[in-house]
Amino acid sequence: MLIAGIDEAGRGPVIGPMVFAVVVMDEKDEEKLKRLGVTDSKLIDKETRSTLFDEVKKAAVEYKILSLSAHDITEWMKTASLNDVEAIKTAELLDMLKVTPDVVYVDCPDTIPTRYAQNIKNLTKKRTKIIAEHKADLNYKVAGAASILAKVTRDREIEELSKEYGKIGSGYPSDEVTQRWIDECWKKNKSFPDCVRKKWATVERKAQTKLGEY
Repeated sequence: MLIAGIDEAGRGPVIGPMVFAVVVMDEKDEEKLKRLGVTDSKLIDKETRSTLFDEVKKAAVEYKILSLSAHDITEWMKTASLNDVEAIKTAELLDMLKVTPDVVYVDCPDTIPTRYAQNIKNLTKKRTKIIAEHKADLNYKVAGAASILAKVTRDREIEELSKEYGKIGSGYPSDEVTQRWIDECWKKNKSFPDCVRKKWATVERKAQTKLGEY
């Protein structure tokens, strides 16, 4: 039986992409992931994640990674909620697969997992069982494997953005380096480049402040 796990990295940041990944395994081979130490990527240090990134790809029957840029997130969120965007991109990720998993475990952002699973099922062309759960990346090794692919890919994309835009930090609003970059960028330009999610409250407050100056 083929099982799959899906997770994303970068839902909360104000800078950079949101990255989605799917990993497909033969159920009998999932023990390989356990031996490798695969789990929720947030519980693994950066160096180990990088090593596991390659090991997961080798162990998978198939995998796919999809990156949604900050600019595209901004555009999507003019007409859709972030949960809707995630469901759409998760379905798109599934449809990229050559194989059809028998069961897909999805890390769920929705407060109602069954609703989220049904949304994906309505959107994908794949005829498969979809199980959406909170902390799926912790509870299912195959979803943990997907979280590693997504996290490492996003981290590498952030490194590339840093080369272009300077010290942007992790991109999360709670990151002091990111906060400093946001403040300095606004003071200098009174606008933000496309690497910034312009529908985020952190950024929208800056724009409101500008309007209030007149």
